[in-house]
Amino acid sequence: MSGSELNKLHKLSAVHALYRKNGSWYHALQSFPGVLCDHKGYVRFSSESEYLKCKGIKHGPNPNTIHIKNGISSLTGYTLF
Repeated sequence: MSGSELNKLHKLSAVHALYRKNGSWYHALQSFPGVLCDHKGYVRFSSESEYLKCKGIKHGPNPNTIHIKNGISSLTGYTLF
């Protein structure tokens, strides 16, 4: 399963959608609205500023990756499919 497939299947209307089963590591979102998905749900970011301000997401050290210590299910706005 990919983020793109989940985006279409669940009609999330994201421009950029990423998937990681455990929800703790992703490439960085590049376009918005964007969604991060795990095997049970997703978090939607309407804008880049909303994404960058999200507490719980650690950007870097590689600028192309993000880490969420307790998975995206720990973030505000997490929604089950």
